Amino acid sequence: MKKLSFYFLLLVIFGSCSTIKYVKENEQLLVKNTIYVDSVKTSDKELNELLIQRPNEKTFNLLPLALYFYNFGNPEGPKTPSEWGKKHPKTYNFFKNTFSEKQSIAVAKSAINFNNWFLKSGQPPVIIDDKKTDITLRNLKTYYQNEGYFKTKLRAEKDTVSHKKGKITYYVEKGKPLFLDTIFKDIKSPVLDSIYKISKEKSFLKTEQQYKDQNFINEANRLTKLFRNNGIYHFDKNESIDFYVADTASYKTNVELVISDRVVEQSGKYLSKPYQVQKIKNINVYTDYTYSKKDDVYTDTVTYNNIRFFAYDKLKYNPKYLSQSLFIKPNSVYSDTLRNLTRTHLRGLKNFKTTSIRFNELNDHELEANIFLTPTEKYTLGFDTELARSNIRNFDISGKFSLTNRNTFRGAEIFRISTHGAYFNSNNGPGWEIGSDISLEIPRFVAPFGLHKFVPKRMFPKTKFYGGINIQKNIGLDKQNITVGIDYKWNFNTKKTIQLELLNAQYIRNLNVENYFSIYNSEYKKLQSIGEAYKAYDPSFQFPPSASADNFSLIINRADLILGNKAFANSNPADYLQLLNIYERYQIVTSDFLIPEIAYSFTYNNQKNLKDQNFSFFRVRIANSGNVMGLLSKQENEFNQKTVFKIPVAQYFKTDIEYKKYWNLSGNSVLAHRTFLGAIFTYNKSDVPFSRSYFAGGSNDIRSWRTYALGPGTRSPGLEYNIGSLKFLSSLEYRFDILGPLKGALFVDAGNIWDITGSEFIDEAAKFDSFKSLSDIAVGGGFGVRYDFKFLIARLDLGFKMHEPYETSNNRWFHNFNFSSSVLNIGINYPF
Repeated sequence: MKKLSFYFLLLVIFGSCSTIKYVKENEQLLVKNTIYVDSVKTSDKELNELLIQRPNEKTFNLLPLALYFYNFGNPEGPKTPSEWGKKHPKTYNFFKNTFSEKQSIAVAKSAINFNNWFLKSGQPPVIIDDKKTDITLRNLKTYYQNEGYFKTKLRAEKDTVSHKKGKITYYVEKGKPLFLDTIFKDIKSPVLDSIYKISKEKSFLKTEQQYKDQNFINEANRLTKLFRNNGIYHFDKNESIDFYVADTASYKTNVELVISDRVVEQSGKYLSKPYQVQKIKNINVYTDYTYSKKDDVYTDTVTYNNIRFFAYDKLKYNPKYLSQSLFIKPNSVYSDTLRNLTRTHLRGLKNFKTTSIRFNELNDHELEANIFLTPTEKYTLGFDTELARSNIRNFDISGKFSLTNRNTFRGAEIFRISTHGAYFNSNNGPGWEIGSDISLEIPRFVAPFGLHKFVPKRMFPKTKFYGGINIQKNIGLDKQNITVGIDYKWNFNTKKTIQLELLNAQYIRNLNVENYFSIYNSEYKKLQSIGEAYKAYDPSFQFPPSASADNFSLIINRADLILGNKAFANSNPADYLQLLNIYERYQIVTSDFLIPEIAYSFTYNNQKNLKDQNFSFFRVRIANSGNVMGLLSKQENEFNQKTVFKIPVAQYFKTDIEYKKYWNLSGNSVLAHRTFLGAIFTYNKSDVPFSRSYFAGGSNDIRSWRTYALGPGTRSPGLEYNIGSLKFLSSLEYRFDILGPLKGALFVDAGNIWDITGSEFIDEAAKFDSFKSLSDIAVGGGFGVRYDFKFLIARLDLGFKMHEPYETSNNRWFHNFNFSSSVLNIGINYPF
């Protein structure tokens, strides 16, 4: 009944919203555009972008919510308090007589602002305008001319759909296209002509090719890049390149490429002179330039590899390392590409506020390069605070203090040290967390045996040394984590990034193992159930009534007693297997671990910029832990696992593969897809550390289940932390605008985790069994709202369970598809 009332309310609200509320009698609201090209209807996105007028945006392609919102306001409403008072005299006089005129003016301003908020947040009705229709026809004509159709015929028809509503239909007859015949060239400067001949085969203009304006633009850009990268510093395509098309009346035309000489001014007269190749004779680097000191004298000068480095005070940057960011060299031919690469590399050092490269012409054949660098502050302090909530921490307040030291060793290095702390209220009561991290980032490879030579400087190689320690109290078992690592990273090109983690070592120490059964209380309840079954062999047997830390030793002793009873194992195999399962999970979670990991990552991302919403992303990471250390160590524990200083060494191979694809649909809507596949393969009887295991659920995962609540396999929910060694996840999300910065989303998530360690203690429901396990994939869907604050996106997603693999076969689909079983996720930024 409540659902019916809700839907009825929506119908009343939208039914009362008229799309033509502010459309005048002699006007028509544009509700549809249609384009026919050679009598064939088309929905080509590029053509639709040329239409000056398009119908109001519709949410889900159904409802023009932005127009409805606009219509809640009044575009002809009062603009000043006095106008508002004349239109609402009773209300205005009531506040004036009861309080004061000042209060009446304040009420009037509030009402005016509220009305303006509706108008600004919504979208006004799109009214059919004949002048704009004519502009659209001109746009279409220009578009087809640029494609080589110079005899295109166009017309537009306006039709009435209903009262105050209309549509426009555009008809295009392209005609025959124009093709290129002979291509002539007339290059005035001999130097340019010789450079042109070297790469003329790469020309975008070919005989028998259909005329396309973009090919001429591409050819002009190609020639500009060609000439400027071969020493022609002054070349300008706008001044020197012209294309002449002989005849567009027929269907074939000759093209003449004319490249004129350079135009210079001498004594008030403009003269033509041939272009000349220019070399860079001198390079000057001003390492602490500021505009306020531009006329001051530089007191420190150093020359390194024929490059002069200047400083107002003492030179703070080592010329040997700073020169590695300079791709332009003395006595080399000028190149635009090397100039841009130098600028990009200097900015990538993150040591300078501004970088500027200017050239002075010494003569017709020589240039002088001046590089002006304005350093960023050497020391930067940072302080961040955060309030958070999760299904593990009910309330979390954290803070972080950091210190950044730039140019630490005079080689543009960046040294960071930070401390962080948090106080929270978890399911186990109040707790805290403190830690500290240090890192040193070096803008080059630091490696022995000349290995740095294998990665060229243009790939922006970086080396990072890092370490950290973290201590937790009253979360899980209370842990100490110590991390050290060496990381190499470089950009193979603008789309491909490679990362080599030569060492990513972590030592995990559990401080309060005796809290295990109080934290994982569901495990203890299962132990008590097994204990009841064991009374058939020992009527006096009983686990302690509580799982407190004081009873920990007694609980373990009781469990060991059952494990040692072979008769019980034979008569109660299911209970015995479950006990083994509980015992193994206890060993994995409570064991200290040494994780010496080596990893290789490859990332492909063709996103052009942050606004690009039509791109692909691919990442693969392959890691190994414990291979070298396992070979060196001869020690083993009672489980035949390799140890160092009696600490188990994690030994595994791990592979993570992630693919993301984004499609920019009509309007501002985006369809986003993400698929992830990860697997861990252990060897030498090693367990998988808890921190390296996979989990499912959460605000960035399968949003219809809480973090750690799903899987593995078809195992029924109940454990506090469910983990696995194989994970599959796939998500599809449709994102759209609602009103201004308010966005909406519809999503479907699918996936699960499984165990592939092959352990005999793992129950069959949790194991991955080839393609049969595909039926174990959980599916959830839902909707979300997001608010764009420009600097971040606040996100609320509501997930509903669609397919629950742990239910019986008749109850798996849509059994708990309701609000009471839904999961509300709070997140920052998009989930992927």
